[in-house]
Amino acid sequence: MKRIAVLAALALTACSGQTKPEDAPRAEVDGNWAEIPEGVAWGEVSAVDTDSHGHIFVLQRAGRDWKEPFPSDPIDDPVVFMFARNGKLLGRWGAGETVMPHGLSIDDTDNIWITDVQREQVLRFSHDGTLEMTIGARGRSDDVPDHFGRPTDVAFGRDTVFVADGYANSRIAVFDRQGNFLSQWGHEGSGAGGLAVPHSVAVKDGKVYVADRENRRIKMFSEGGRLLETYNTPGYPYAVKPLGQGYFVSVEGRDASDREGAIVRVWRPDGTIERILDASGEGPTKGHDLAIGGDGTIYLADPEGKRVLTFELAQTTEDE
Repeated sequence: MKRIAVLAALALTACSGQTKPEDAPRAEVDGNWAEIPEGVAWGEVSAVDTDSHGHIFVLQRAGRDWKEPFPSDPIDDPVVFMFARNGKLLGRWGAGETVMPHGLSIDDTDNIWITDVQREQVLRFSHDGTLEMTIGARGRSDDVPDHFGRPTDVAFGRDTVFVADGYANSRIAVFDRQGNFLSQWGHEGSGAGGLAVPHSVAVKDGKVYVADRENRRIKMFSEGGRLLETYNTPGYPYAVKPLGQGYFVSVEGRDASDREGAIVRVWRPDGTIERILDASGEGPTKGHDLAIGGDGTIYLADPEGKRVLTFELAQTTEDE
């Protein structure tokens, strides 16, 4: 397994100041972490998340690239892969269920929720891949509260489901755990309440974090939709994950010049940021989603490289 060690400016909650690049700890970027079976070729990797057991779930579009108009036939191969922390494959499923899967999120009871931008639906699967519930009307994006317009991501409150919706509707739609529509907030625009492609949503400590991608900002709301904070981002944020105590991590899939890459940043509660890792030099790369393991490992979904990158702190810079 080849591991590429790079310098990263790492900001941790325990840090008391800005880390300079020359003083930063080294981080291993492992692009070959996942043990994919021989003869299996991943398509675009669009999402990643972890369950309560430390398993890592990866969503990939087997043999299908993001190209419009989208096809209507489902992907024949498994799109969900489950791994142990060491990259060992534990299972795969989802063949014939999705057309253009986008986001994957795991709730507190280890159900797997997938958004499909072509089906215009949110799908809930059991941990082993049984389809249990569908929200939205297949192929319909009309102006009905419980229909979607290319939904991108899902997050969870105590009894609620937040859907980032998405490429067309520019809103956050709220449902109960049984899929019943409750409320919505946000609208297309660049003003205080506006959203332009809410690409990622996450919930922590009663706060809802939204990656307002095309407005180049991350917005924090109450669970009722009241805007609490707005954080302007240097590039285009594709995903956001809160860490607790006001800290959160984001990944930018495009920089300010609209160049694709993968820049992971940590944010302090006061809105100051520090680049922790620029993985853009690891071949063709685009940061699309991220997850943080219980041991602090960062998992990055890279559709451009069709892989998952993992970041770990290291003491040496050698290839294995």
